[in-house]
Amino acid sequence: METGFTKWIIVVTVVLCCLLELIDTSIVNVALTQMMGNLSATQQEVTWVIASYGIANVIVIPMTGFLAEQFGRRNYYFVSVVLFTLASMACGQSTNIWELVAFRFIQGIGGGALMATSQAILIDTFPPKQLPLGQALFGMGVIIGPTIGPTLGGYIVDNYDWPWIFYVNVPVGILAAIFTMLFIRDPERIKNAIPRPLREIDWAGIGLLILGVGSLQLVLEQGETEDWFESSYINSFALLAAIGLIGFVWRELTAKAPIVDLRVLGRSRNLAVGALLSFVLGFGMFASVFIFPIFTQRILGFTAAQTGYILLPGALASGFMMPVIGRMLQAGVPQKLMIPVGFTIFFIFTFWMGHIISPTAGESDFFWPLMVRGLGMGLIFLPITTMSLAGLKGKDAGQAAGLTGMIRQLGGSFGVAIVGTYLERSIAQNRISPLAHISLYDTATVQRIQAFTQNFLAHGFPLEQAQKQAYAALEGILMKQVSIITYTQVFTMIGLFFVVCLPLVLLIKRVKITGKISMDAH
Repeated sequence: METGFTKWIIVVTVVLCCLLELIDTSIVNVALTQMMGNLSATQQEVTWVIASYGIANVIVIPMTGFLAEQFGRRNYYFVSVVLFTLASMACGQSTNIWELVAFRFIQGIGGGALMATSQAILIDTFPPKQLPLGQALFGMGVIIGPTIGPTLGGYIVDNYDWPWIFYVNVPVGILAAIFTMLFIRDPERIKNAIPRPLREIDWAGIGLLILGVGSLQLVLEQGETEDWFESSYINSFALLAAIGLIGFVWRELTAKAPIVDLRVLGRSRNLAVGALLSFVLGFGMFASVFIFPIFTQRILGFTAAQTGYILLPGALASGFMMPVIGRMLQAGVPQKLMIPVGFTIFFIFTFWMGHIISPTAGESDFFWPLMVRGLGMGLIFLPITTMSLAGLKGKDAGQAAGLTGMIRQLGGSFGVAIVGTYLERSIAQNRISPLAHISLYDTATVQRIQAFTQNFLAHGFPLEQAQKQAYAALEGILMKQVSIITYTQVFTMIGLFFVVCLPLVLLIKRVKITGKISMDAH
């Protein structure tokens, strides 16, 4: 355990690294159009800039426990920070789309290590009684990072150029690398551990992990672009994902020295439940951050920077709530109570959003719903994290951090994929119903078209063009109304998913946060 100044420098270092990693999951979203123009890329090609980072992340995260034990946690963390920083510089220097995709994959390899390893470092830095405080500070990075990404990205793109969304990582990465070497130390068990010989490493497990989880992430990232299972390409990778994941689970449960020790799930029921709840958390956190900017930019015409500024107060509120929630856990408020409250608050957010979104909604309309979302996320994340990791020590804690991180990331990928697909397909389906009321035989429709036509004629359009513009305006109104209905359904769907998963909380065993972690976590 560290104390005093050193402890807080370690906290600053790992929170900075978490922010770097998670900001980069969403910061590029607002720069894709500029990348397409500057790098002569198609829309389908530029989506790989996002997909490659996510695939690398989800492959590396579950292996971080093993890699830290094998090479030394400080060494592994330092190399990961340096790799992330160098790859960020290389991303900004890319001259074509596939260079950028390759460097984003390398950046994802370095970044994937930062989150799970940061969590393991905090577990060893804080004594058990202060663990909620340490996890609260870690949670600030996890919650704020994906939300602040579009804000920062929008500002940079509006005022500078897209390479700067990568260059901003460099000074922070250099500082984090220096702090890592000066202040982060390996715990005694890692210092005294003998690295496994190369021939004893679970190479089969590594291969199956890459095949299974990597293929699954690719399917989720590219499925909508490729029209899902209408594509032989997606079908092939879905089959590879199934083969890889089944083989991976079998291998890790039977291997003497597995790369990812899945048996830790059996040793801690709370970890198993926490993994499921982490999936739900990832689903809601990433899906809501994904759908809200699409609504504000497509329907309300906001800029990326405007959308980011709207999201920022709720994210900051969630971050500032983390230490408060940590104190509540230390005071004995049970996770089994806090998680349902958080789920309920998040459902209130989705229900509220479903009722306020409209073509005339303004920035102020979203302030309080998003503040409610921030409070709900805080009440879900921290209790899940402390409940999942309490009672675990040494290698088990590192393995658990990697597993929950991977599952949270996959939950986010599922959330974005499902919501994105539902949005596109439901808009087409919802358009059918109002079309029955729009006809040249309908008096109201004819009057509306005539009014539009007269308006365009008054602005100097020739008759034929004015009529075409009138029909286009009517189509625009129809699509806007259909989109409003669909976005309402999407928010409702996300909220109902949380309600359906709420009974999982009943499986939690209460963990007392005391000087000595209660063993009933096992």
